[in-house]
Amino acid sequence: MLPVQCKMARTALGIGVRELAELAKVSPDTIARLERGEVLKERTIEDIKGALEAGGVIFLDEGSTTDGGPGVRLKG
Repeated sequence: MLPVQCKMARTALGIGVRELAELAKVSPDTIARLERGEVLKERTIEDIKGALEAGGVIFLDEGSTTDGGPGVRLKG
């Protein structure tokens, strides 16, 4: 998960940094650090991504769409 994907996913779900931190069981500063592009432990990123996926987000890799880069979408 890229930093921009985390922010896009939060926006799509309509949740803030603190709410995502609570759902992922990490600190709000950890979410902010991820979104700034700082390096985090892989396990921490997996926890955050898992919380976003549980909320209904699907992560798209680069090339998942015709001419798009990495992104997110909501489950139908």
